[in-house]
Amino acid sequence: MRAKLTYLLTAAVLAVYFVLAGGRGIALIGIGTPLTVTFGVMVLILPVIGVWFLWKNTQFVARANQLSAELEAEGGLPVDELERDGYGRILRDSADEVFARRKAETEDAPGDWRTWFRLAVAYHDARDTPRARKAMQRAIALHDKKPVQV
Repeated sequence: MRAKLTYLLTAAVLAVYFVLAGGRGIALIGIGTPLTVTFGVMVLILPVIGVWFLWKNTQFVARANQLSAELEAEGGLPVDELERDGYGRILRDSADEVFARRKAETEDAPGDWRTWFRLAVAYHDARDTPRARKAMQRAIALHDKKPVQV
């Protein structure tokens, strides 16, 4: 729940920024000199890129949550079996052990989105966010029966 609130707060702050930056860009264009029009267009590009980025990330999170709910309904969500230190942080050796099992599971069934989902969770637990994201993207593509990029 805390992650959702953080995401919503960040998205709201970004939306306010996009509106403010867009307003400044339009104001600069409205001045009408070649220099201010150029700056105005450049200022408008940032909110456009930001909106696109926010939209793609929101879609990704929504799809990952849908897969999580579906996997939970099937009883296939990975069980938290990780050892933690006194501060609640996951111990590296424990994460590596679970990761090795998830990787073997995925190699045995590479066309199953469920194994890729669980591998993504294992990557995340091992603090490898880029690979976790790629594994989750692959799980989403397999679930949606879309071509998978290798």
